[in-house]
Amino acid sequence: MTTKKNNTPNSFITSRKHVRTLPTPALAMLASLALPAVAHAAPDVTPDPSIPSVQVTGANQQQPTSANSKFTAPLLDTPKSVTIVPAEVIAQTGATSLTDALRTVPGITIGAAEGGNPVGDNMFIRGYNAQTDTYIDGIRDAGSQSREIFAVEQVEVVKGPNSALGGRSSAGGGVNLITKTAQSYDFNHASVGIGTDKYRRITGDINRNIGSNSAFRLNVMAHENDVPGRDIVGGKRWGVAPTVTFGLTGPTRAIVSVYHMTSHEIPDTGIPFNNPITTGTNVSKNGNGTPFNVDRSTFYGLANRDFRDTKSDIATIDLRHQLANGITLRNVTRYGKSNNDYVWTQPDDSKGNTVLYGTVWRRANTRVTETRTLSNVTSVSGDLQTAGIKHSYNAGVEFDRETTDRAAYVFTPGTNNPLTNTFTCPTSGSTTLYNCTTLVDPNPYDPWVYTRAVSGALTHVNTKTKAAYAFDTIEFNPQWQVNLGARYDDFQTTLKTLPTATTAAVAAHVDSTFWSWQTGLVYKPASNGSIYLAYATSATPPGNDGGDGLDALTVAVQNLQPQRSKNFELGTKWDVMPGGRLSLTAAVFKSTMSNARVTAPDGTTQNVGRKEIKGVELGFSGKLTSQWSVFGGYTYLDAEIADNGYLNIGTTAKPVYVVSPYNGNRFPTTPKHSASLWTTYAVTKDFTFGMGLNSMSMVYANVNNNKWVPGYTRFDAMASYALNKDISLQLNVQNLTDKLYFDKVSSPHYAGVGPGRSATLSANVKF
Repeated sequence: MTTKKNNTPNSFITSRKHVRTLPTPALAMLASLALPAVAHAAPDVTPDPSIPSVQVTGANQQQPTSANSKFTAPLLDTPKSVTIVPAEVIAQTGATSLTDALRTVPGITIGAAEGGNPVGDNMFIRGYNAQTDTYIDGIRDAGSQSREIFAVEQVEVVKGPNSALGGRSSAGGGVNLITKTAQSYDFNHASVGIGTDKYRRITGDINRNIGSNSAFRLNVMAHENDVPGRDIVGGKRWGVAPTVTFGLTGPTRAIVSVYHMTSHEIPDTGIPFNNPITTGTNVSKNGNGTPFNVDRSTFYGLANRDFRDTKSDIATIDLRHQLANGITLRNVTRYGKSNNDYVWTQPDDSKGNTVLYGTVWRRANTRVTETRTLSNVTSVSGDLQTAGIKHSYNAGVEFDRETTDRAAYVFTPGTNNPLTNTFTCPTSGSTTLYNCTTLVDPNPYDPWVYTRAVSGALTHVNTKTKAAYAFDTIEFNPQWQVNLGARYDDFQTTLKTLPTATTAAVAAHVDSTFWSWQTGLVYKPASNGSIYLAYATSATPPGNDGGDGLDALTVAVQNLQPQRSKNFELGTKWDVMPGGRLSLTAAVFKSTMSNARVTAPDGTTQNVGRKEIKGVELGFSGKLTSQWSVFGGYTYLDAEIADNGYLNIGTTAKPVYVVSPYNGNRFPTTPKHSASLWTTYAVTKDFTFGMGLNSMSMVYANVNNNKWVPGYTRFDAMASYALNKDISLQLNVQNLTDKLYFDKVSSPHYAGVGPGRSATLSANVKF
C-alpha cells in the first residue's frame, strides 16, 4: 500500500523514527447541492501516480506528525495505550460524525443526555466521563457539540488518566481530532451519495498550491438524513473549513484555518426503563430494569415542539519556526464559539407513570447555550545530547479562557399535567394538554400549543486556566528509555446566576492549583517492539466542564479539592510481519479515583469516595497480507464503585444517612467486555470488500445497578469498486442484521436506541 506525502503537524503523536504513514484521504465532493443527492462517499485512497509515494512500514496507520507534539517518542515507544483511527478506516466504515468514528474503538461508550447533561458528544473512556476531554490539534475544544469529521484527517484516542497531556479532567482518557491542512500538491476530489432514510451527503476537498511556498485547501460538506428505524428523528447540517499554509518548505511556517458548521435537527427521545419496584404496594408491577419492549420506532417527543440547532465557529493561527540547531518554536492562538440550542423531550419514568399507568410524562429538557473560548499555547521542542544520553523534549505554556452563558426555555402553558399540577400522569391526551402520552404508540403529532421564551435565570460561567508543562524521553541506549512528563495547572472558575421572581441569585467560585504527572520505563528487546511500565495521574476540579456539562459548579462543591486519578499500566507494542505492516498492542492496567465526590455522613458533599478499574486491552492495526487489512481490539473493564459514601434513607425534613448499599457495584455506562473489528480484503485491484462488528456486554444505567441494557453485537459491511483511476463507488450497509440495541446509556430514566439497518451508495471522483 502506498500513500501520498502529507504533513499533519498538530497531532499529540509524534514520530521521529520508525515512520509510518497511510493513504491521505482525498474525501472530496464538488457537486451542486441541487443535484440528486447521493449517499456518503468515502474518500478515494488510490494514490495519484503523479505524486511521490512512500511504502507503509508500520501498521498503526498514523499520519506523519510534528516534532511539536506532546508525545516525545514514536508511538511504538510511547508508554501509553493509544488508538489512532486513520482516515482510511473512517472512510471505509462510512463514518460521518465523531461518535461514528469512535464506534471502532473498544473501551469507549456514548452517554445519554439528561437534565444537567446536554445533548451532544458525551463519551465515556474506560468508565470515566470524558465529555470535556475532546481536543482539536491538541487544544481543548470546549462546549457541548456533536462533531463532524468532514475536515478531520484522523482521530487519536489516548486512554488512562493523562492530565499531564491535556490538563484538567482526563480521568479515563481523551480524544484528539487532527484536522486537514493545506498540502504542497494540487488535487480535486468530489463525493456525492444517496441512501435509505433520506440520506444525502456531499463533501468536497480541494487543494491548490498558490505560490512557490504556500497552499490553500477547502473542505465543504452538506448532509441530511433521518435516523434508521426511528420515527421523526433526523436533521441536516452543513460545514466549510478553509485553511492556508505559508512556508511549506522553509524553516518558518504559518497555518491559518477557519471552521464553521451549522445543524438543525429533531433529537431522539429514546425508550424509558421498565422500573424495578421491589417494595411497597406496587411490587406486583415490578419491572426488570431494561427498556420497555415497545416498537423500536416509538418516539415520545412532540414534532412541533422539539428541535436542536447548533453552530460551531473556530479560527486558528498556528505559527512555528525551526532554528538551525533543530529546536522548533511554536505558538498557536485559537478562538472558538459554539451554540447549542434545543428543546428535547425526555421520556421521564421518575414518577412511576410507566409502570403504574402505562403513560409517559413528556419532560421538556431545554438549553440555550453559547460557549466562547480563547486559547494560546507556546512550546519549544527538539533533541539534545547530554553525557551521551539522548533527550527528546517538549515544553510549553498554555493560557485558556472559556465563557459560557446558559439559560433554559419556559413555556406557556407549562409542561406539567394540569389535572394533577405535577408530572404524574394517571391519564393522557388532550385533558393533560398532551404533556402526558401513552407508553405504547404515542402520537408525535399531538397538537401541543405553546409559547416559548428564554428564562431570565441566566447562568454565566467564566473559566481561566494557566498551565506549564514539560515532557522528555530519555534514551540511555537502544534498549532502554524513560518517559517523563509534568504539568502545573492554575484553574479558576466562577458561576453567577441572575435572580428571577421565583429564584434567588447564585454565586460560586473555584480557585484550584494542581500538578499532574506521567512516567514510563520502556524496554526494547528488538527494534520493532517495546515493553513498558507506566504511571500517570489526572485531576478533576469542581466545575471542570466550564458550565456546559454534567460536572457543573455549585455552591455545594465549590470548596472541594480536585478528584484525583492514577493509573498503573504494563504493556507491550510490536510492529510485526515484513515491513512492520501489522501493529499489535496489549496492556493490563489499574486506575483508581480517590477524592471522589460523594455524600458524607452529615449529608454534605465531600471528597471521600473511591472508584477502581482493573482492565486488559488488546489492539491490532495493519495488513495481514498485501490484500487483507484489519483494525480493531478488545477491552475488559472490571469497574467497581469502591466507596460511594452515604445514602439518605430518611426524608428531607428528617434525613437518616447510612453507608451506601451500592458499594461494590459496577460503574454505570461501563461494559465489562467490548470489542471491535473492521477488516477489508482487496479481491482485485479494483474491487474491495469489508466487514465490521462492534460488540459489548450489558451496561448499567445507574449506580444502583437495577437499570440496564443488554449486550449486543452489530455487523456492518462495505464494498467498493474503482471504475477507473478517477471514479470509484462504495456501498455501505450499516447494522446488517437490523439488530435492536441501545447505544446511549447514562441517564437513569431512558436508553438511546441504536440506528436500524441502512444502506448508502457513494461516488468518489477525482478531477
